[in-house]
Amino acid sequence: MTALYDVAGIGNAIVDVIAQCDDAFLAQEGLTKGSMALIDPARAASLYDAMASGIEASGGSAANTLAGVASFGGKAAFIGKVADDQLGRVFRHDMQAIGCAFTTSPLAEGPATAQSLINVTPDAQRTMSTYLGACVELTPADVDPAIIEAAQISYLEGYLFDPPEARRAFAKAAALAHGAGRKISMTLSDSFMVDRHRGALMGFIETQCEIVFANESEVCSLFETTDFDAAVKALAERCEIAAVTRSEKGSVIASGGSLHEISAYPVEKVVDTTGAGDQYAAGFLYGLSQGRPLPVCGQLGSLAAAEVIDHYGPRPQVSLRDLARKNGL
Repeated sequence: MTALYDVAGIGNAIVDVIAQCDDAFLAQEGLTKGSMALIDPARAASLYDAMASGIEASGGSAANTLAGVASFGGKAAFIGKVADDQLGRVFRHDMQAIGCAFTTSPLAEGPATAQSLINVTPDAQRTMSTYLGACVELTPADVDPAIIEAAQISYLEGYLFDPPEARRAFAKAAALAHGAGRKISMTLSDSFMVDRHRGALMGFIETQCEIVFANESEVCSLFETTDFDAAVKALAERCEIAAVTRSEKGSVIASGGSLHEISAYPVEKVVDTTGAGDQYAAGFLYGLSQGRPLPVCGQLGSLAAAEVIDHYGPRPQVSLRDLARKNGL
């Protein structure tokens, strides 16, 4: 059956607030540099008041990836929960404006639309404090079979492994995708999330995932080792394709006993690393959906990551399709 979508994603629907700061501000606010911490509404309000003036943009890891897929010219769909409020309407408009289908019903009552307060230090490291709000209200009922069954690849955001109902939504999506002969991919999202759910994550990967994305710290956390090569090998033994990013060292793709090392694209100045992993996944998944060889998928991922770290914000500011053509991809 012909796929209506190249990639469908399930993830947190979040509006990002991105501001510059220094290490002293992180210390003052008790923030762990480079981490993602979940916060409550009161903490969100106090931190927002303390932050420097910033920019607001629709975000969320899987949503950012789908924005990248759409920028490459791919057909994308998103499943995620927003509230019926102003930020929720902004998020929906932003997704539809980039050509990504987003039809999940808004939450009529309860928490507000999620927001992530992102402080970026001069070395381009981002420290995220996230109020999940309506995101945690995602349930299996929000997983539309018409979307999952019509997508070549469904992409699951690891951050949503925390709420039990969202985890059940993942299980439903995997069953629908595999029943339709489609593939499931997942990103590990955060090493702290991996620490919280190591056993359950391992079981889900082994039984439900064909493609797994991780960065160096996440894959090492999953297997409780400091041996990167051993961790990549162990992950590749549990899924069809393991794609692991290493910042300026590029990425490694392991599949079927083969290992491909992909160089990072050069960047004149790294401004903000927010969204780098999300856009790597976008390039990789777009390439895979188009039948491109794994090394080319990795190169497309690296190209998209290089574009997004060259500016503030987690989504592309130029056409990734045009950028790929200029780079012979």
